[in-house]
Amino acid sequence: MRLPRRWCSRIDYCNSILCGASTVYIRPLQNVLNAAARLILCKRKYDHITAAIRDSSALHWLTVQQRIDYKLCVLVYKCLHQGAPVYLSELCIPVASSTGRSHLRSAVKECLVISYCRTKNYGQRNFSYSGPTLWNSLPLTRRDKSMSLSQFCSRLKIKMFCRAYNRS
Repeated sequence: MRLPRRWCSRIDYCNSILCGASTVYIRPLQNVLNAAARLILCKRKYDHITAAIRDSSALHWLTVQQRIDYKLCVLVYKCLHQGAPVYLSELCIPVASSTGRSHLRSAVKECLVISYCRTKNYGQRNFSYSGPTLWNSLPLTRRDKSMSLSQFCSRLKIKMFCRAYNRS
């Protein structure tokens, strides 16, 4: 069973601004997702829900943190394939296109340039830092340029689901 579209859009609305935020801000959204999963799977209020979500074929939900990372990775994909606004696309610069860096190993691996940030608390939450950092952390098979957006999204979701629930 799928979560109604209006619920997902409410939970995912502007959640990318929570990238790098502490658990204090992410936990309430996770509690809402857990409550919805309990309702759908007919679990009691205090039952653990992580194993139920992992083992259920009906629910293939990511955690809130994984949803945030997923959304940012899809946005970086769109930036690299001219599907995002220009002001965001300018922040995703391949290492190979940078003068003096084209001979590096990261250029061969199709990594992106991670911008320098002055402050640790808020600078690393900036898209120019967090987007390329997440993109570079993806395996090379997930960063294949020949994939369509739907292929990329489905493979990325599977990878993040396995990472979130410790599946191989």
